[in-house]
Amino acid sequence: MFLNKNTLIFLSIFLSAGCSPFKVADVLSPYSGYEVTTNVPYGTLKRQKLDIYTPTKKQESSDIIIFIYGGSWKSGEKSNYRFIAQPFTNAGFITIVPNYRLYPEVRFPEFNKDVAKAVAWVHQNFSRPKDSKNIILVGHSAGAHIAALISLNPNYLEAEGLSPSIIKTWVSLAGPLAFDPLKTKSTRPIFETIEDDIKQAQPVTFADRNSPPVLLIHGKEDRTVYEKNSLLMSMELKKNGNRVIQKSIKGLGHLGVLLAIAKPKLFGVDIIKEIKRSISEFNAS
Repeated sequence: MFLNKNTLIFLSIFLSAGCSPFKVADVLSPYSGYEVTTNVPYGTLKRQKLDIYTPTKKQESSDIIIFIYGGSWKSGEKSNYRFIAQPFTNAGFITIVPNYRLYPEVRFPEFNKDVAKAVAWVHQNFSRPKDSKNIILVGHSAGAHIAALISLNPNYLEAEGLSPSIIKTWVSLAGPLAFDPLKTKSTRPIFETIEDDIKQAQPVTFADRNSPPVLLIHGKEDRTVYEKNSLLMSMELKKNGNRVIQKSIKGLGHLGVLLAIAKPKLFGVDIIKEIKRSISEFNAS
């Protein structure tokens, strides 16, 4: 599933002009198929706001995607991820992208608490009595780390009066699910609040709990967050009887698994189709 020559040339032109990969993806994504409501508060703090993308065509299901972006817990802005929301809405999902507080304003676990609060807001405002388990958490990189901890460690949602049982599925895209942030210079200051109990920041620690069904996707060429993170998490979850689908995608790196959502034909893999297929499998089991 390698990028073809024309795709590489096309992307190289944009990148050499100083455009970020996300800007390239945004340019390539149509501004159609959805209505967006921006800066909806889910809390009282400045960064506690979210954007809601609603499909203009009839929805295929009542499932709701909450996309949690990455950025090493230091950077990120919800408005930069329209290119992710657009294909999800095109597939029939209401898609919600929250902001959350970042380092150095906060350290672990405050960003997890923010996202848990956003999940609670979505549950309160979008869940129906007959379908109260309709939230799908999709996270990339640091966002996948946050999604995993919210799904596996009940403390976060319990603080909002809920439990992880409201989560239908969680999806990790290139998630650092088993790494030790204290051993990496760039992440150590963010997590030194728990240097005496670093396992609280490692999602794999909680793999012995009852997990919502999970899809783990990783590029085999990822040199930022190594594939072994997903492989180890998959092994531990399965060992404890959880429902897991793990996909390793040849030819994709750390950003490739994210950008492929916007342009599956360019990257040779349809991530949204993989998510929908996994949900169907989980529903059938």
